[in-house]
Amino acid sequence: MVTNTRLYGAAIAAASGLYSLWSATTASRMVTAGWIMAAVGVVVLVHGAVLLTDEADRLGASSGALMVGYAVVMLLVQALLGADMLAGGEPTGMDGMGSMGGMGETASAMGWDAGMVTLAALMLVSGLIMLRQGDEHGGGM
Repeated sequence: MVTNTRLYGAAIAAASGLYSLWSATTASRMVTAGWIMAAVGVVVLVHGAVLLTDEADRLGASSGALMVGYAVVMLLVQALLGADMLAGGEPTGMDGMGSMGGMGETASAMGWDAGMVTLAALMLVSGLIMLRQGDEHGGGM
C-alpha cells in the first residue's frame, strides 16, 4: 500500500529529479556539475517512481537514507558551485584567448541555484521523515 509518506517522498523526488535534469540541460555548456546533477536527477526520478510501487516495501527505511544521500549530494554540488570550486574544467584567469575565465564563465555554464537548494532541503526533510517513520514501524514504510 502506498502511504502518505511515500506519496510525499515520490512527489519531492519527481520535482527534484525533473528540476535537476532541466537545470543540467539548460546550461550554456555541460560542465561537471551538470553531469552530476543530470545523473542524480535520473536516479531520483527512478527512486520516486519506485516509491509508488510495492517494491518500495523491500527498500524499507533505506529509502529514507537514499533520499538523504541524494539531498546531501545536491547540496554539496550547490555549495561547491557557490564557492566557485566546481568549475567546468577551465582554470580561473586568462583562458589563452585574452579573456578571463572563472566565476562569470562558470556561472553562465551552471551556477548555484536557489531553487535547487530549496528542493534539496525538502528532499532532506522528506528522507528524514521516511527514516523516522521507518523506525516507528519497525523499519517499514
